[in-house]
Formats: sequence, structure tokens, C-alpha cells
Amino acid sequence: MSARLLIVDDEVAQMKALCRTLEAEGYHCTGYSTPTEALDQLRSGEYELLLTDLMMPEMDGVALIRAARQIDTDLAAVVMTGHGTIDTAVSAMQVGASDYVLKPFKLSVILTVIARALDVRQLRIDNIQLQKREQERAIELTAAYQDLESFAYSVSHDLRAPLRAIRGFTDLYLDEFGASIPPEGRHTLDHVVAGAKRMDELIEDLLKFCRFSRTPLAKSRVDVGAMARRVIADLTTSEQPRQVAVEIGDLPPCEADPSLFEQVIANLLSNAFKFTREQPQPRISIGSYESAGKDDGSSERVYFVRDNGAGFDMKYADKLFGVFQRLHTQERFPGTGVGLSIVQRILHRHGGRIWVESAPDQGATFYFVVQR
Repeated sequence: MSARLLIVDDEVAQMKALCRTLEAEGYHCTGYSTPTEALDQLRSGEYELLLTDLMMPEMDGVALIRAARQIDTDLAAVVMTGHGTIDTAVSAMQVGASDYVLKPFKLSVILTVIARALDVRQLRIDNIQLQKREQERAIELTAAYQDLESFAYSVSHDLRAPLRAIRGFTDLYLDEFGASIPPEGRHTLDHVVAGAKRMDELIEDLLKFCRFSRTPLAKSRVDVGAMARRVIADLTTSEQPRQVAVEIGDLPPCEADPSLFEQVIANLLSNAFKFTREQPQPRISIGSYESAGKDDGSSERVYFVRDNGAGFDMKYADKLFGVFQRLHTQERFPGTGVGLSIVQRILHRHGGRIWVESAPDQGATFYFVVQR
């Protein structure tokens, strides 16, 4: 079901235009020009997110968010503000706003902010539900609770507010004084902007990690070969004009959640493409074999993704699947270090496992079993 948004802006024309725009994107929107009307509506109905202007004559956005959160503690909130009130927007985040956007904003920006705020809201709700089911699902709760609790705290307090402040003030400064900044100063500011952008990528990948951790499994028969060919076709197109030799071996179907399993294939193949970029003749292979790896002596199907790329020292292999763990520099191979954590979590949820063999400058082979 589409999320229900409560939009408040004293500029009626802008409020109605925003409602129409977001409804066209699939949201259910209700708009008001006064905070009092919005609070009355909130008492009589359920909404997932409040999108409010920050500066309004009757009641400012900070006061509105505070009053709204007293009515619905699960309500996500996003504020809209102009360049001159960034510090006030940060104050709004301190009383419960998930994020803010600067006016005038692009549609792509506000859609991203709304989606993130709704994700954080859902994570908090899921966290409460997990605690209620503690006795029934103690093992699942232990892993999911730690992930969701630490993530929600980091996003809402430690990461999101200061990051938005840094990006907002640097963007504002560059807009107003960019032409007069000397080269040395511009170089320094570019580092600040790049750092903020990377932090945003880290937050985005944390969202993905938590999302994959809580998505219910819906297993069915997966055509692994067709899935691999589709992923390889997409990666090959994006890598043009670089030519990568890819060999596709025997890939029998398996029982798994299709959307989650595709993340496993996509992450492993994407890493193989990335870490072969320094090879003059990059080679990647994906296949499988039968192995008598079960404790009872019966065989199991082992899938693998192999490349002849950068590789790594196996003494660091235990760090490979940790969140934000990287074995190569960001400058050499960009990334956040979350992809393999997602892969491992998905496979563990299927009752499977993953391991790796590698050596520096001799490539890497990732092996995985979907279900033991």
C-alpha cells in the first residue's frame, strides 16, 4: 500500500502542486495550509510521514513536528526550508524530523528524502515488533535488533543531522562565494563535499543492509543461469568500452527468495568486474559443482564466482564480510564495504554460507551454498 503523506505549507498553490506531484509518484497526499488543520487531521487519521514548511505564520515547523509526534510517535517528519534557515532545520531534526530539503528542490531529491524517512520509520516499527516476539524468535531477534537499533540511532542522531548541516552549508557557501574562492580553498572544500557524499553512500548502504535483514523470505524455484546472464549483460553494458571475458558454467536452479538471491549474484559479479579493472585481460567465471560437504555425507550444490583481479591476503579474510570492512583503498577501488555483508546475511537467512579463496594479484573465488 502506498504511503500516506500529510503536507503542510502556508503557500496554498505550492502545497497543492506538491500534493499533485507526489500523488503522481504513487503517494497518497493530504494537504493543509495551516498547522492547526493538519493536527486535527492527524488526530482522526493515520499517516506515515509529515512534510512541512519550516517557516509559517501560525506555527513554525519545529513546533508542528513536536506537536505531531505527541499525537503519533511513529510519524516520520521532513521539513522544507530556504537557504537562510539551515540552522533552524537542523534544530527541527533534533526534535524528531528525519531529514530536510532546501527550497527550491528537485523532484529526485525530495523523493529520495521521503523514501529514506519512510525506511527509517519502518525500521523503528520493525524493531518494536521484534522485541514483542522475543521469546518466539530469540535467535533472529538478536541479530536483527542489534542491526536495527544501532542503525536507527546512527542515522537519526550521529550521522544524518551533522551530514545534512555540512552539505547544506557547503552548498550554500559555494553558491554564494564559489567564484571568489582561491584554488587552494576550493580544493579543500571539494574534499569536504566529497566526504559528505561518501557518508551519504555509507548511510544508503546501511539502509540496504537493514532492509535485506528484515525482508520476509518468499522462496521459489530460481533459474540461476538466467539470473546470472541477466546480471552479466547489465554489468557488461555499464563497463563499455572495457572488454571482460565472462564464462558461464553449470548453474542449476535452486530454492531461494528470487529478489534476495539476485542481490547475492549481483554483488559477487559486480565485485568481480570491479576488482579486475587493473587487469589487461580480465576474466570472470561463474559456475557450480557437487560437493560431499554435508555432515551426513550427502552432497550439496556449491556455486562460485571467480576472477583474476586484485585479490587479497587470506589473513584478512575474517574481516571481509564485516560491515564497512575494506581490504583495498577507496582511491583504488571505490565502494563502501557493505556488499559482502549483505551477501552473507542473505545466505545465512537461507540457511547457507559463503567462503572465499584468494591471494594478492591472483584473483579471488567466492564459494557459496544456498541451503545446507
